[in-house]
Amino acid sequence: MNNVFVKSEFAPLKRVVMAQSEVAFPLIIDPEEVKFLQEEEEDRYSGVDILGKNFKDLFPDEQKKWEEERENLKTVLEKYNVEVIVPRLLTEYEKELGKEDGYSNFFIRDPFFTIGHFLIEGSLRFPYRRNEVLPARDILVNESSTNKCMYVSLPRPDISKGPKSEDGPFLEGGDILVLDKTIFAGRSGLASNSKGIKWLERLLDHYGYEVVDVPLHPAILHLDCALGLVKEGLMIVCEEALLKGVPEQLKGWDRINISLEDASKLAANGLPINENVYITDPEFKYIGDELERRGMTVEYIDFKITRSFGGAFRCSTQPLLRNDD
Repeated sequence: MNNVFVKSEFAPLKRVVMAQSEVAFPLIIDPEEVKFLQEEEEDRYSGVDILGKNFKDLFPDEQKKWEEERENLKTVLEKYNVEVIVPRLLTEYEKELGKEDGYSNFFIRDPFFTIGHFLIEGSLRFPYRRNEVLPARDILVNESSTNKCMYVSLPRPDISKGPKSEDGPFLEGGDILVLDKTIFAGRSGLASNSKGIKWLERLLDHYGYEVVDVPLHPAILHLDCALGLVKEGLMIVCEEALLKGVPEQLKGWDRINISLEDASKLAANGLPINENVYITDPEFKYIGDELERRGMTVEYIDFKITRSFGGAFRCSTQPLLRNDD
């Protein structure tokens, strides 16, 4: 049996990597790197010297709640017989390397992603996230050596114009949605860019995939903040965030519509376990009600602390195996 393959966003989830809960602030905060966060989170940091500090040291109670949120997610996943793999923590040396830009080990969706039998290391835009793949690297090496899959990596970002050059290529897993041989790739200007999407297009074209470029509202970090494929024919979508409208391939699908404000709160970033079960936050019970009305089971987990960092259930996980077999 091959244990690395992702058919779609809602094919039965069998194996998944779940994120750790580590982040530290840079010595200088770039407004571009935080403009997608909610206003109440800016209030939390008001008057606190956060520069160069670890979140755990500054806010130990919130850190504990954050870790509990992830453990609650793990419990629900295992309830449905999903194998959960967790990356290692950052080493002291890795933290020291990130002392200036900050460091993170908190949203495993972005540093690598799985499409079909491909394991792909991404290329992240924000400097503080560029080493985020390292705690998961041994997982990728092990999975690629024991399964029939192809392990590839994007080129490192071009920094010839400085460490924050916009050239890229950038491609992050939160911008990638899989629907069989159709791959939707988001592009808001905050994460993935056209060079990254073109790289993916050229790679996958040899294997019969179509890559669909999806321009996003500039306040939206990733595509999975604006669009969630729940099951065949059903999506959660913020149409205002899709600058060219819903992609043609999804035009006939049933829609649960959300506002741009709720998209920024991660309303679309739930996690289908399969076509019958969906995980979301009680903050979005109105979405859960719509899903239950359509015959689905909804599992609610309070993910407030996780969401405060700009990600939720999908961001906290990266599937290795989603298949009907």
